Formats: sequence, structure tokens, C-alpha cells
Amino acid sequence: MSKFYELAPLDKAGEPFSFKQLEGKVVIIVNVASKCGFTPQYTELEELYKNYKDQGLVILGFPCNQFGHQEAGSQEEIQSFCQLNYGVTFPIMKKIEVNGGNADPVYQYLKNEKSGLLGFKGIKWNFEKFIVDKEGKVYERYSSLTKPSSLKDTIEKLLK
Repeated sequence: MSKFYELAPLDKAGEPFSFKQLEGKVVIIVNVASKCGFTPQYTELEELYKNYKDQGLVILGFPCNQFGHQEAGSQEEIQSFCQLNYGVTFPIMKKIEVNGGNADPVYQYLKNEKSGLLGFKGIKWNFEKFIVDKEGKVYERYSSLTKPSSLKDTIEKLLK
């Protein structure tokens, strides 16, 4: 069994969210922020989620305030922002750190499994995306510049 399924980050209420429930699903994990130039990606992420959730796609947003202090709000403010401005229905988890000594175990795992450009392990900015396949293997990592809509072919391939 993949170590991915042993992870259990905290959900928006601060309760453990066992990744065991993600077995057999394709998962996109993205570090999000409300006041970022890439924040409009919420629209495309939500479109992907609505189009593919019934086929087994899960998207998890992890708010992070490590890049330009672009996610300074409380958990309630973050949830409200996502819902009101982008109609987000996929889970937005508890705010975490993705780099450094306090990096959440989810991001420690993801970065260890799939490094970025030129072997860089850290997260460079908000809205980096990881796709995990149905077996819990980190399939690919995408930069903030990658539009979520461009992941459709990969998602469809992995859902088959």
C-alpha cells in the first residue's frame, strides 16, 4: 500500500482527514491563497472537480501563507472567500506550511516523491499542483503557471 494513504492532514474544522478514503481515486493537491495572481485558478479547479468528481477525481486545496503573505485570513475567512468568490465545493483543508521545518507531512511526502524543475524539492509559489494516481503514486507535479484546465487529458487518462 502507498504511504500516501497513511497521511491524515487536518480538514477545515481541524479534524484528521484520512487519505485512506482516497484509495482508488485520482487526487489533485494544490497549495492555495486568496490574494495571489494565480487565485483565479480556483475557477478552473472547480470546473475540473464538477466535471470529474463522479468519475473519481478529488481536489484538495491547502491554504498556505508562506508566499508573500497572500493567505493571511482565518480558516473561516478562507472558506468564505473560496465559496463566495469562486463557488468552490471541493475540500479546502486547514492552513499549513508547505516548506521549511514546519512543512505539513503531506507536502513533505509530495516533494520527496516528485521534485520540481532541475530537482528543486521546495514549493516555489502558490497554486503548485500535484496529481496522485489511483494507486497513491505521485504521478506529476505542475508549476503555478500551469492552468488547471490543461490537466484534463492527464486526469482522463488516470481515471480510466
